[in-house]
This record gives sequence, structure tokens and C-alpha cells, in this order.
Amino acid sequence: MTMSNQHVTKDRFWEVESLQSMTPEQWESLCDGCAKCCLEKFEDEDSGEIHYSRIACALLDLESCRCSDYTHRAERMPDCVTLTPAVLEHSRWLPETCAYRRLAEGRALPVWHPLLTGTPQSVIDAGQSLSGRALPPDPETDPLMHLIDWVR
Repeated sequence: MTMSNQHVTKDRFWEVESLQSMTPEQWESLCDGCAKCCLEKFEDEDSGEIHYSRIACALLDLESCRCSDYTHRAERMPDCVTLTPAVLEHSRWLPETCAYRRLAEGRALPVWHPLLTGTPQSVIDAGQSLSGRALPPDPETDPLMHLIDWVR
């Protein structure tokens, strides 16, 4: 293997490392920051199809599209699912664009992913971010009245 091939392999770790063997830093870097997984979602009991609403998790910072208490999210939000390789065996509830889901399904990262572009802005530029598109939770708001079709 040439030096340039070693460099490419190291930089594109997701192409050679299994999800199970990634370091915590590698694992966390797979998140593109779109925040789609932080939307309230519903499963159709008949079809099993997942429907997303525009209503975000209470911990989601709608400006940065990042969790405001990432370290304690599972304790504060019991419905929050901590992603692990085992959880990804049943990942239909994650958006089709999610790097974790795509890699678990043997697919490549989307072309706009920050690991490929070198910038988180590419998620916004590609129209994949929740930035400016989600609503904060409100006890008076019915998430079923805010279903969206731009997340799949």
C-alpha cells in the first residue's frame, strides 16, 4: 500500500472500520448534525411506516441543531435512543440520510456529509438540516397536526 492509500484509508475510516470497531471519536463524527432524529415521530400501526413531525425534542437547540444536554439526554428524555451498533440492527426509525443507518445498511455516506466535504455547512447547503424548519415542543401543540414529508 502506498503512502497516499494509507492516508485515504485513515481519513475515510468509515469505509474500512465496522461500526462495532470504531473509536468513540469516529462514532461521534458520523453524526452530520442534521437533527432529524430529534423530531417527534410516529409509526403507522398498519404499515409500519414512520412519519415525522416538525416538533423537536425539548433538548434540541433549534439554532445549532445540537442537543443542549447531550451527556445527560437519556436521563432527561426517556424516549431518547442512544445509538449503538446493536440499536442500528433496527434502524428504520432513523432518516434514510442518517450516516449511522446508511453504514449499518451497507450504503455510502451522502455526498453532502461533513466527513466528505470538510464542513458542517454542507448539511445546511444541501437542505438536510432542521435549521429554521423545526418547532419547539409545546403542550398545546399536537405533533400530529405538524407532520412533514421532507424527512424519510
